[in-house]
Amino acid sequence: MDATLYQFSVPFSFPVHFTRDAWSAGNRTIVDTLRRLEPSRRHRVLVAIDDQVALAHSGLVSAIAMYCGAHAGSLELAAPPLIVPGGEGVKNDLAHPLQVLARINDVGIDRQSFVIAVGGGAVLDMVSFAAALAHRSVRAVRLPTTVLSQADSGIGVKNSINMFGKKNFLGSFVPPFAVINDSSFLDTLTRRDRIAGMAEVVKVALLRDPGLFRALEAQAGQIASGGGGVLEPFIRRSAALHLAHICRSGDPFELGSARPLDFGHWVAHKIEALSGYRLRHGEAVAIGLAVDVTYSARMGHLGRPVADRIIALLEALGLELWDPTLLQRNARGTLAVIDGLAEFREHLGGELHITLLRDIGDGFEVNEVDDAVATEALWELARRAGADGAQASDPADSSPS
Repeated sequence: MDATLYQFSVPFSFPVHFTRDAWSAGNRTIVDTLRRLEPSRRHRVLVAIDDQVALAHSGLVSAIAMYCGAHAGSLELAAPPLIVPGGEGVKNDLAHPLQVLARINDVGIDRQSFVIAVGGGAVLDMVSFAAALAHRSVRAVRLPTTVLSQADSGIGVKNSINMFGKKNFLGSFVPPFAVINDSSFLDTLTRRDRIAGMAEVVKVALLRDPGLFRALEAQAGQIASGGGGVLEPFIRRSAALHLAHICRSGDPFELGSARPLDFGHWVAHKIEALSGYRLRHGEAVAIGLAVDVTYSARMGHLGRPVADRIIALLEALGLELWDPTLLQRNARGTLAVIDGLAEFREHLGGELHITLLRDIGDGFEVNEVDDAVATEALWELARRAGADGAQASDPADSSPS
């Protein structure tokens, strides 16, 4: 068979800004970002806002209108902002991305116009997913409003919704036109959301930056009790580490199977679904990190003192490392969370790649996980948390009762 191989590459670039009060008329970050490629054009804008953000910032809708009015030579607000539900539920129902697509269609947003998503990671994922489908991708600008989305999910090149009970089953890789991190949104976060988002900062510190881990240890008490100001340096460093991986890994669109920055996520994705998304993503990641750290220690890869140090930091930050969903059973009577390994394998492309730790800053990859040892790790965490039904010693099999 005669065949010719054709090859091409497309460079991608997008700015990530850190600012405060982005929608204040005197702050030019948004307008200058949108006009950076075509400075003489008047750009049409459609804004979608997380309803929890709109509730916490009651003047936001009017501020957006005033901002576009103040920069009317460069910006045209195509329609009043669209308010969408916040939280993971917005990714569980196709009605929400279809609503965004309908609005894109109704107001005539084209490929040189902008869809601006303002909200937490789930809203950014859903709105960016809809924008990626319209006209084979209209320009999406993300304004993350949570610790987790500013430090990790909002700055990446992925967008998605959940389907068939599986996290991020539908999605695409489309880099945003820009990301604008506005620290003022952190001021109104609940303590729960501030703390949950720090799980991804701990994760990337464990994989990439022992110095960041030590800084987290030194300031854990302040982080657990403080406001947005204490978080900002950690958010910036986490974002930089995540972006460095995306830009330098050689596989930004994950065409291979390895996903080292998904450390702790095979458990996290499964228990999010098992909990009916009652758990925040960051809360699930914290539990997933604890499981994989404990598993690494039980397999002899990671020294116990280091594992204990990591668990102690997660606890000092105020992160819970146990949830009753970890003891849910599947139809076979075994722990349902272990099924997350098979689902993760499918998501990766058929071959399992799990990152474990040898030390802080020293991750490595394995292609199989011992179900029995993973179950022992779960029960170790159950005992540590004093969970109901936790046994005094390790179970002899992988299906404890």
